[in-house]
Amino acid sequence: MIHRPPIIQGGMGVAVSGWQLAKAVSRTGQLGVVSGTAIDMVLARRLQLGDPDGDVRRAMAAFPEPAVAERLLSQYFVDGGIGDERAFKAIPMFTAEPHRKSLELSTMAGFVEVWLAKEGHDGLVGINFLEKIQMPTPSTLYGAVLAGVDVVLVGAGIPREIPRLLDSLAEHEPVALPLHVYGGEGVLAFDPRSVFPEPGAPLARPMFLAIIASTALAISLARKTPGVDGFVIEGPTAGGHNAPPRGAVELVDGEPLYGPRDEVDLQKVGELGLPFWLAGGQATPERLREAQRAGAAGIQVGTAFAFCQESGLDPVLRSRVLHEVRAQRITIFTDPLASPTGFPFKVVGLGGTLSEDDVADARERRCDLGYLRVPYTTADDRLGYRCSAEPVEDYVRKGGDIADTVGRKCICNGLTATIGLGQRRQGVPEPPIMTAGNDLIELGRLLTDDRLVYSALDVVGYLLDEPNAEGAQAARDDQAAAPTVGT
Repeated sequence: MIHRPPIIQGGMGVAVSGWQLAKAVSRTGQLGVVSGTAIDMVLARRLQLGDPDGDVRRAMAAFPEPAVAERLLSQYFVDGGIGDERAFKAIPMFTAEPHRKSLELSTMAGFVEVWLAKEGHDGLVGINFLEKIQMPTPSTLYGAVLAGVDVVLVGAGIPREIPRLLDSLAEHEPVALPLHVYGGEGVLAFDPRSVFPEPGAPLARPMFLAIIASTALAISLARKTPGVDGFVIEGPTAGGHNAPPRGAVELVDGEPLYGPRDEVDLQKVGELGLPFWLAGGQATPERLREAQRAGAAGIQVGTAFAFCQESGLDPVLRSRVLHEVRAQRITIFTDPLASPTGFPFKVVGLGGTLSEDDVADARERRCDLGYLRVPYTTADDRLGYRCSAEPVEDYVRKGGDIADTVGRKCICNGLTATIGLGQRRQGVPEPPIMTAGNDLIELGRLLTDDRLVYSALDVVGYLLDEPNAEGAQAARDDQAAAPTVGT
C-alpha cells in the first residue's frame, strides 16, 4: 500500500510557507509544502539582508551550476545586510521573453527553497504555485525539480499544462506553453539549458496534485490531462484566493455568497480513482476523520500552520494576530475586489495596521514587482503588461477598463510585507496585507497556556489526535518510514 500522508500543509502567501515550516512538517511524516510564489524576490532580499545564518548560501553552494550561484551572489549578497532604512534592490520583472538574470534567479530560488526544506531528513516536500502567475513558473519549477521536490501543487486556475511541463523538465527538455494573453495569444518558452548547460541524467518526476473547487474540473482533468496524480479540493473557507462562486455573484455584507452549486461531489471525485485531500475549514481531528470516511486520503491545512512559530510570518504580526484571536476580536473578510486576479481574496481585519480601511491612505498604487501583471496585445500587435492594482492612469493608458481598478490592492507588495521583506520607501515600510482562512478565529484551541506560541508539531499532534508524546513519536516514525505519495 502506497503511503498517502493524512495531512498536507498548505502552500501559503509569499514565503509564509517557507522552507523552515515545510521542513518541520515533513519531519513529522506529513507533506510539508513551500510556496513557489515570488520566491525569486524572496531569495534576492534574503541575500540583501546578509543571509545571517548562512542557510541560503549553503543551499546555493549545492546548486549544480556554480557559475550561476557566483553571479547571483555578486548581484545581491550584502555582507552584514543593507540595514533597516535602505530600499531593497529591484529584480527584473518577468515577461514572456525573460532576461537570463530572471531565469537564473527564479531557478535558483526554486532550488534553494526545496533543498533547504529537504535537508537532513527523508520526508516528503512539495511546492505550491498559482496558475494565475504563469511567467516565473517553468524556471522556478525546474529549480525545485533539480532539488528533488516530491510533489507539485497548483491552484488558482486550471493547471492543464503542469503535468506536461513536469515531464519535460524532469528530462531537461525545452518547454513551450500557451500564455494567457488578454485579446490575443502567446507562448511561454523555457529551455533548462539556458541555466544549466550540461544537465546530465534525467531527474525524478514529482507527483502532481491539482487544487480544484468543482466536480467538473476534477472530472475534466482526470479524463483529459494525463499525469494528474490527485486533487486537493478547496472550499471557500480557505485562506488566500478562493474560486469565484458558480453562476451570478451575489454579495452579502460585501462578501460573495457561496451555495450548493459550489459544493464538490466527493463520491464522483472518488470514482475517478485518484487520491484527494479536502481543504478549507478542515483543521480539527474530527474533520480529518470525516474526510477519510468520505473517501479522502486526508486534509490540507493552511491557517493553523501559518501562525505557528516555524512559519515565515513576521513574529510581531503573528503575535498580534494570536493575541486578537484569544481576545475573540479577529475578523476575516472575503474581499471580491482586492486581488488583481479577479478571484475573491480573504483579508484579515485586525483593528489597526492590518485593516485595509486603515492602511488605504498609506498604500500607494504601484506595480514594481509585477507577478500579477496580465499580458495584453497592444495596438501594434506586441505584448504589453498591465495590472489593475497599478496607478489608475497607467492601467487606463494601456487599454484597461477603469472599472477593473476599483478596490484593487497590490497584494504582491502587501503579502511580502507580512514576512518582514516589504520594500522600504524613504525609510517607510510597505503596509502588510494578511490573509487567512475562516479557521483563524478557532486558533485559540492551539494556545494551551499563557504564551502566544505553538509549533508545527503541535498542529500535527492536534490533528492526528495523538494522546501522548510517546504515541506521537511512534506515529511520526511509522509515517516517515514510507514517504511516498501516489496512486
